[in-house]
Amino acid sequence: MTPHTITVPHRVVAANRRCAGFLAATSLTFLKPRFKRFLMPFSARLARVGVVANQVTTVSIVGSLIMGGMLSLFHSHSILFGLLPVWLLVRMGCATIDGTLAVDFGQKSCLGGVLNEVGDVVSDVVLFLPFAFVVPFSASSVGTVVVLAISSEVAGMLGPALGSSRRVDGPMGKADRGIALGILGLWTCCGGPLPSEAAWATLPFGCLLAITTANRLYLARTEGLGAGR
Repeated sequence: MTPHTITVPHRVVAANRRCAGFLAATSLTFLKPRFKRFLMPFSARLARVGVVANQVTTVSIVGSLIMGGMLSLFHSHSILFGLLPVWLLVRMGCATIDGTLAVDFGQKSCLGGVLNEVGDVVSDVVLFLPFAFVVPFSASSVGTVVVLAISSEVAGMLGPALGSSRRVDGPMGKADRGIALGILGLWTCCGGPLPSEAAWATLPFGCLLAITTANRLYLARTEGLGAGR
């Protein structure tokens, strides 16, 4: 085997890693440490009064169920969709607080891990679902986005099985989905009847979710192979 036959695959792998790393870096998860610092005093106060991480996670899940159910039932009242970005900001705060309580205040548990993973999937489903009733979106297009969102989270969960960490890479991570969903909620609330062209918004959304799934699997496998050397 000549040096040339060895160098080419290495260059290809390096290029692929750089590309995947760029896509991962475009995720808005860089907001998390800043949000964590901002909410740290509140998290510490909750810990002092006996609030535990699993309670915060449960509040987030129940709140998402209520918000998604309300918007699905009263989807004809577009003004209600203005509450969606507000709730998504609260949900992001809950996710940051429960993570802080778990990691910084020693409240990690197996139940907490399950609640976090299940809660993310359930919240994605119930918060996307109302748009299936909003013209010009269709149940099939929204359903496809929901399936792709679930797939991206499952791909992240598979990280440990592939010898990696739990993957949260982008470009359409949880924070990014929340921001995109909040913008869509504001548009529905303030923009009046949506134009027929708005239906195409699910296409880039779905493509980014598919890239996220592939990205997480690729980086998990790469990290796993590196750890096994």
